[in-house]
Amino acid sequence: MEVCVIGLSSRRLQEIGRRDFLAGASFINGEWKVSHDQKEVIDPATDEVIASVGQCSTSDMDRAIDAAQTALPSWTALLPQKRGALLRKWACLLHAHMGDLAAIITCEQGKPLAEARGEIAYAAAFIDWFAAEGERAYGETIPSHKTASQLAVRMQPVGVVGIVTPWNFPTAMITRKAAAALAAGCPVIVKPACETPLSALALARLAEEAGLPSSVFQVVCGPPAPLVKLLLDDTRVRALSFTGSTTIGRLLLAEAGHTVKRVSMELGGLAPFIVFDDVDVDFAVRGAMEAKFATSGQDCLAANRIYVHRSLYEAFVQKLGTAIAALQVGHGLSDTTDIGPMTVPSVVTKCQSQIADALERGARLVHGDQSRRPAPGFVMPTLLADVSDDMLIAQEETFGPVAAVLPFDTEAEVITRANRTEMGLAAYVYTDGLRRSLRVTEALEFGMVAVNTASFTGAPIPFGGWKQSGLGREGARQGLTEFMEAKYLCFGNLND
Repeated sequence: MEVCVIGLSSRRLQEIGRRDFLAGASFINGEWKVSHDQKEVIDPATDEVIASVGQCSTSDMDRAIDAAQTALPSWTALLPQKRGALLRKWACLLHAHMGDLAAIITCEQGKPLAEARGEIAYAAAFIDWFAAEGERAYGETIPSHKTASQLAVRMQPVGVVGIVTPWNFPTAMITRKAAAALAAGCPVIVKPACETPLSALALARLAEEAGLPSSVFQVVCGPPAPLVKLLLDDTRVRALSFTGSTTIGRLLLAEAGHTVKRVSMELGGLAPFIVFDDVDVDFAVRGAMEAKFATSGQDCLAANRIYVHRSLYEAFVQKLGTAIAALQVGHGLSDTTDIGPMTVPSVVTKCQSQIADALERGARLVHGDQSRRPAPGFVMPTLLADVSDDMLIAQEETFGPVAAVLPFDTEAEVITRANRTEMGLAAYVYTDGLRRSLRVTEALEFGMVAVNTASFTGAPIPFGGWKQSGLGREGARQGLTEFMEAKYLCFGNLND
């Protein structure tokens, strides 16, 4: 196990073909805004400064809103087919520059390079999907209840959209939102995470090259509190789409209420991963590894509570421990790396506190010697067995490479335990029983349930959660309607 040496990120970024991706200027009103107030972008694996990005002020955000509002009529009036053609060009450019874009993700976010390349493909898929879906924003005709009248519903763009995105998927979380809004006919203003601004700015470069009109896709970097508050307070911004923690989501939702803004949110998760006694243990272990350790565990879909039937429990724990021990920890630019650094120090602290709490309460440490961490920004992949529902790791989203396994005895019991949370994003069920899978998926209070697979997301599916895991959906046709308003039309006196 090894970490690439200090300086590797900078050398890798110096090798990319598109050095303009690293210019560090926000994109506002068709211009690249240079600011003397700079914020450093840090490689989380090494603490190396890899770039500096100018910080915008509230006056810059106000200018971006002005520009978006000005661009709204012409972008809305453009035929959906023409909007779709521009979006497809944008998606093609993402594929053409996948190597450079992936390297930027790895250097500023930390995930292994192979996963970063997968994120670029995932991001482009949303642009492609909504390029076509925008052409299918159908309204409807209503059989009239009034004499000599015709009734219809027309779908129209909601208006300017503010987008606030997290650091764990710095490209895909933007395109999943922006492509839908743009296809619906809405200009967008992106406020990216401060930790990962380079990916957002690279997207802006490629949107400009694809021919998207000036001010239709803008990226404003800077301190989140004042910039996002302006998005929330300004009545010209008709919708806000946010991905992040439930804690921040509650605050934004309350502020959005002052202007009765359309809000869609993808918030925290506490995903149960349920392994029944009729499933192959090796198959379930492979699924748990994929569901837990993708993006080094920094994923809202990550399996947070792994419930295993008592009859399979010890075999599952042993095999999962063996698989975890084989994971390689290191810099994401290394070809052998499976687990990269935590993007922000708070994740390291949270993982450490959850591990300590679990061990103090009687959990068993199967694997995970934190003294072997190659650098402060890492968490060694860890397996905790004999976890109980009252431990912090079973009650809080971990967002790191720490797996918690809990035994259960009956189907009814595990459903009750899995549902005993205000989080309701995703759940996993492993069983060979068709009737059981139908019963359990119906009973689980989660917006998405995957049966016998850990891979279920993509552009065609409605991504989103129940309860305090979010509002609205992203992807699928539902993702388009998040940015559209229904207008009812009544044509009367048609026989006169």
